[in-house]
Amino acid sequence: MNSQEQLALLDTILSKAKAAGAEAADAVIGTSISLSVGERLGAKEKLERAESQDLGLRVLVGKRQAIVSTSDFTKASLDELTTRAVAMAKAVPEDPFCGLADASELAKDWPKLDLCDATEPSEAKLTELVRAAEDAARSVKGVTNSEGAEAGYGRSDVAIAASNGFQGAYASSHFGLSVSVLAGEGTGMERDYEYSSTVFLADLDDPVKLGKAAGERAVKRLNPRKAKTAVVPIVLDPRISNSIVGHLVGAINGAGIARGTSFLKDKLGEIVFAEGIDIIDDPHRQRGLRSRPFDAEGLPTKLAKLIDNGRLTMWLLDCRSARQLGLKSNGHASRGTSSPPSPAPANVHMAAGKISRADLLKSIDQGLYVTEMIGSGINGVTGDYSRGAAGFWIEKGELAYPVSEVTIAGNLKDMFKQVTPADDLTFKYGTNAPTLRIDGMTLAGA
Repeated sequence: MNSQEQLALLDTILSKAKAAGAEAADAVIGTSISLSVGERLGAKEKLERAESQDLGLRVLVGKRQAIVSTSDFTKASLDELTTRAVAMAKAVPEDPFCGLADASELAKDWPKLDLCDATEPSEAKLTELVRAAEDAARSVKGVTNSEGAEAGYGRSDVAIAASNGFQGAYASSHFGLSVSVLAGEGTGMERDYEYSSTVFLADLDDPVKLGKAAGERAVKRLNPRKAKTAVVPIVLDPRISNSIVGHLVGAINGAGIARGTSFLKDKLGEIVFAEGIDIIDDPHRQRGLRSRPFDAEGLPTKLAKLIDNGRLTMWLLDCRSARQLGLKSNGHASRGTSSPPSPAPANVHMAAGKISRADLLKSIDQGLYVTEMIGSGINGVTGDYSRGAAGFWIEKGELAYPVSEVTIAGNLKDMFKQVTPADDLTFKYGTNAPTLRIDGMTLAGA
């Protein structure tokens, strides 16, 4: 079913819903195709292909709403869907903040973002990538075993229509390649990994380089020591530094702000990061992993500075959370077929700093360079932070030896203000950040 056929079907569904008694309605169709291949030690362990289609309908009767979904697109099923949805809406409690976007706010046109690689890879092509990555990882001296390598492809087509007049559709693709290996023997074994995730197949990292990086990382972690408990600077590797940005994004979600359950709920317009820090949400990045031409309520999307020179400038809002806060939606609605819209970010990154990674480390006499985080001990209400970590001890500005089985702790309100970014930002994930230094962290070790 192409996008025009999807939109035509949605238009029919909306007409049926209005005829059944809905005062307003919106609907979304999502179709997906996925293929994944996995091998371990040169033998195939996984071959999966899946195709799905789902339709979600939201109807509103006064200030009551209901959402129903189906994967059965027959006329009888869709007739029943609309009748059931309206009946449910009439029976549920009122929600004073629900409702569609105002027609005057809808996106009228949107950019082309190059989000879909039209070529579906063959099983043989994915197998070739997997084999090259694992072979390269296993070729690294010191690597003794493998957890395997995996490559995958996916395509999603989304179409949205609403009774306020909005209609829009777009397609996106996704490719991934990962490998995980072990180094050492017996109880002294260590594991590490590497992966690449892109919108276009041609943009994936070279599988040989990716595999070698995974193997070298695993070998470097051999013979770890335990660090002593202390208050020290930590430095977050770019593989995990984006988690700090992720914690900010979670704390400024409009739904949580409206409920009063965020440690930043009273900080709008205030300095919450160190001076010079910018954090940007860019839904229009070409080939971005989370790019989108419009949001799930049909509103336009645009680049926004969430943090501007350390200052918190906005919440992430959909229509409902915006109404609850007495504000206007800023185009951050996201939704599936079985749930109402809710706020979500697009491509978020912390802007690069002006100092090199080497210089960031140079001034640290004793500290921890973190390459892996374990657990998720984050209190979103208070900002308290405590996570297991592993990495390398920093001694006189250099990485000295591997460290494991430690915990780093602090409070995000303090941590944000102690962040210093390096100049090595790359766009590899949906959320990105350069190497980050955070001073004054409590490290619990031996």
